[in-house]
Amino acid sequence: MTSHLNVMVGGEAGQGVQSVGFVLAKAFARGGYHVFADQDYESRIRGGHNFFRIRVKDSRVGAIAEPVNILLALNKESIDRHGKELAERGVVVFDKEQVKDIGGNGNLFGVPLDRLAEEKVGNRLMANTVALGAALGLVGYDFEILAKVLREHFGGGEIGEGNVKAAKAGYEYAQENFRGDFSYHLSAIGDAKRILLNGNESIALGAIAAGCKFVAAYPMTPATSIMEYMSAKAKDLELVVVQPEDEIAAINMIIGAGYAGVRAMTATSGGGFCLMVEGLGLAGMTETPIVVVEGQRPGPAIGLPTRTEQGDLYAKSGNRSLSPRTHSRASTIATNLGEE
Repeated sequence: MTSHLNVMVGGEAGQGVQSVGFVLAKAFARGGYHVFADQDYESRIRGGHNFFRIRVKDSRVGAIAEPVNILLALNKESIDRHGKELAERGVVVFDKEQVKDIGGNGNLFGVPLDRLAEEKVGNRLMANTVALGAALGLVGYDFEILAKVLREHFGGGEIGEGNVKAAKAGYEYAQENFRGDFSYHLSAIGDAKRILLNGNESIALGAIAAGCKFVAAYPMTPATSIMEYMSAKAKDLELVVVQPEDEIAAINMIIGAGYAGVRAMTATSGGGFCLMVEGLGLAGMTETPIVVVEGQRPGPAIGLPTRTEQGDLYAKSGNRSLSPRTHSRASTIATNLGEE
């Protein structure tokens, strides 16, 4: 029985790459495994290549491994781009009725993704869930764990049950039709209560645990979900979360809160942080404690919103060099999983 697995989901923006990856990661975590995953995405609603990688182990894991054991290719571009990343005896799952004339290493396992989704659910949009089911069918994972996660993710109504049916179709197809050489098999190793969270959520939880009660932030990828997460918890935890008109207002609002004795923070990226520098000087002169989270991305100006780097680590304010240690990578999902 193998104790590790590397899965990649690839496709266009709009094909549900992130949803498939997240559900897979959560299903493995529910079975007692440790999970680390990351995603690469374009700043477009539709089109542009996206991929989501998941590393699964029965021990703690803190990084992605390069060789891919299963590639869920929702389009031909994913095979062209990532086929060379397959491990020995890796498997490419693709729609054999939509993708033609392909080559590559490893096992090419064609599954009629669109047709199964149409036949079983009446909705071709669930072809990605068919591929998800096929992946777990290849490794022989407990389908009931996946079904439970799908119902939680999509709700228990018609959409949730439709996704369960679509996943079941892919699962059964893989178990009945795959004849390749693939030795990776995973079974649940326990019912551990683990937290599956991304970097921004962990920053938000840390701020809440540290007593943060006021957040003022203007949306800017990749830091936006910090504000969104804390806003969702505001009523239950008695937080005040405000979206002002811009980043200048945001930093001045948290300076005011900090001056009044409230633990306050904001979250932004490089372009927004540039607008905050004068306010940062005010906080320094008045010795007012504030927290600024900068989710860094390449510049200049507003730069590339979906590519991260560390180009702002040595931003200058007057004659003082600032080295912010707190930064997020929204493109990195799922850190070490801890017990609830």
